[in-house]
Amino acid sequence: MQHTRLLSTMLFLCAAIASHGQSFPGYHTSQYAGIHAVPFNPALAAGTRYRWDVNIVAADVKAGNTYIRFNKSSLLSSDGKNNKLVRNVDYFPDSLATRKQYAWGSADLMLPSVLYSIDERQSIAFTWRVRGSVYGGDVKTTTANFFALDYPNPRFMQKTFADEYGGTFGHAWNEFAFSYARVIKDNGDHRWKAGLTLKYLGGQAAAYAVGRDASFIFDNPNQVDINSGRFYYAYNEEMDEVSGNNWNTIYNPFQNPGIGADIGVVYEWRPDNDGFNSFQEGGDWNQDADTWKARLGVSIVDIGGISYSKSATSANLDMRAQDFPASELRKKKGESMRSWTNRLASTFAPLEREDKFYMNLPTSLNLMGDYNIDGRFFVSASATVALTGGRKDDNKTSALTQLQVTPRWESTHLGAYLPIQVNRYGQTDAGVVLRAGPLVIGSATLFTTLFRETINHADVFVALRVIPIRFNRWSWDKGNGGIFRKKRNQLGCPDI
Repeated sequence: MQHTRLLSTMLFLCAAIASHGQSFPGYHTSQYAGIHAVPFNPALAAGTRYRWDVNIVAADVKAGNTYIRFNKSSLLSSDGKNNKLVRNVDYFPDSLATRKQYAWGSADLMLPSVLYSIDERQSIAFTWRVRGSVYGGDVKTTTANFFALDYPNPRFMQKTFADEYGGTFGHAWNEFAFSYARVIKDNGDHRWKAGLTLKYLGGQAAAYAVGRDASFIFDNPNQVDINSGRFYYAYNEEMDEVSGNNWNTIYNPFQNPGIGADIGVVYEWRPDNDGFNSFQEGGDWNQDADTWKARLGVSIVDIGGISYSKSATSANLDMRAQDFPASELRKKKGESMRSWTNRLASTFAPLEREDKFYMNLPTSLNLMGDYNIDGRFFVSASATVALTGGRKDDNKTSALTQLQVTPRWESTHLGAYLPIQVNRYGQTDAGVVLRAGPLVIGSATLFTTLFRETINHADVFVALRVIPIRFNRWSWDKGNGGIFRKKRNQLGCPDI
């Protein structure tokens, strides 16, 4: 097949722009993240460093899998016989693993968005995002080997393969979100913030394919006995209008409406506040924003989902069959997805199905801890825990559970971040993020990717924003200063 290498690279790195973890990893907990911190925890918008913050455009893309590692040079090279990736040369399947195998990917495009501080205690924000998420797997390695290693491989003939479950889920949607955050309690040493985001969702594309209780044996490369198995698949009816790969033909931010929400709380410990309230210094806005020594945050994000009408070709099927022609299971060359699914539906016995399905958002619990070392150096820890997963629900989008620790250096206009993270599959990474005025660029897997010959996951993000910039002695001489500047300059009046 022509262009196989290019297609494989795009699928691996971009997941066809379609699991979702932390956006802007490493940078998302910074006191300078502004509008980009709101998706992680809406309470972070309160008491921000900025009077206003405008995102022009930002993109965060990540993808990975546990089964196949790719040779970096092969992915980037245009050479190769028939443009095909060669097993054990260009890619290396983990065929001896005893664990189950997974794959995931996400894309988050933040379009023009704005955060505005009403005063030093409360803020509002509007964010416009186009998001996509895919997640699949939970299959045995033996099942993955059967289909990935020279299918149909004669050495797998006359062997029974059984797998309780395997699924793939994809979802793409538009999101208009309105956030409100405020300081709800402040008694000097202790400050509490809360935030709420309400979202108007517009579903663009959703699909799932799930197999349950499958048991089959290939008598020969052309004949299979399917002793048990149920197959459930569906996609929204708008996808029938897609011509080729022209997905923009179905984009409509107001179709398939749904409702979503985020909610969050942040606690700040300010032991050196000495009873002084916030103050203005050098004309900058809200210099009291980072006068905390430590802070903790918790949020639940992406609550909700979207209801879709199923395409007419969606079906629930009983797959049992004896002496079945194996070639009939394949999608034939030049055959459309609709024709293929219609053929499957007409071949196997149908099960009861509904005309609609509900695809939830990748609901997750976000946790955060942040420690202010000396006003310029900080260390933070954050975790995302997926709350939608398992095998019960076929119509789900799932986040990627992961833990991250990030040392960082901050000043008013510059920042450097070193995220170190581990995900639920045991993949450990280190990366770097740089902030220079309005530009932020980074990758939580950069160092890992550079120092490994083969890779099975990667991420990258970039953001361009407009923020207030003041060039004065406080901006550069003493960085944020935080609690340490306040101790040097006892301004304002204490509470009585």
